Amino acid sequence: MCQLLGLNCATPTDASFSFTGFCQRGGATDHHADGWGIAFFEGRGLRLFIDHDSAANSRMAEFLRSYPLKSKNILAHVRKATIGEVMLENAHPFTRELWGRHWVFAHNGDLKDYFPKLHGAFQPVGTTDSERAFCWLMQELAKSHASLPSVGELTHTLRELIPQITAFGSANLLLSHGEAMWAHCSTKLHYLVRQHPFAQATLMDHDWTVNFADLNQPGDRAAVIVTTPLTRNEQWTAFEPGELKVFVDGLPVELVRAVL
Repeated sequence: MCQLLGLNCATPTDASFSFTGFCQRGGATDHHADGWGIAFFEGRGLRLFIDHDSAANSRMAEFLRSYPLKSKNILAHVRKATIGEVMLENAHPFTRELWGRHWVFAHNGDLKDYFPKLHGAFQPVGTTDSERAFCWLMQELAKSHASLPSVGELTHTLRELIPQITAFGSANLLLSHGEAMWAHCSTKLHYLVRQHPFAQATLMDHDWTVNFADLNQPGDRAAVIVTTPLTRNEQWTAFEPGELKVFVDGLPVELVRAVL
């Protein structure tokens, strides 16, 4: 199995703290050592870094931890190979273009004998069940909508599509097109929202404590979604199995609507 990390933020945010702790799970504090990747949205642009080496030992990961990139939507993944060999083309996150937008996807779980019918532009490059699921989602979204729909419409469609994937096994997943982030839980996923008044946080997997009050302004806010909690002194909320949440500007959409 693998582990997921997502950040959805109200303002461009540095992910160094969360990414540093998360990388330790890629071969140091945990056994997810079969590749890693991270994607940063910058407006409609995208920076994607993937590696088949372990995140704990990767020189590329070390570079990113010391060279912070700020983004409103960030997806990261450390892999424990179950389906598909340890190769660069099997490293998450995966990316495709649809409606003139980059889409990024990462998956944790196993989909047994999962070979959906794929046609047109969405074909896997590697050999993972995860990439096949992503290609099928993109294909079905393209069939369901002629052009880019609203976040609400996309959420409704994803609620219909994802159960067709989980019929084959578990699908903890993160998906983003740079405006919102969708998170689905089959077995295990947690989230928290960091916002004013900010407090201290200490990583579980690395000796690092940060006082976010020293680094953030009152208007800053970040939702952090992760397989298992990254910090020991923050209040994490567990997803319910089968739950799909969408995050916009650092909050679950339900909370965003309540504020508006």
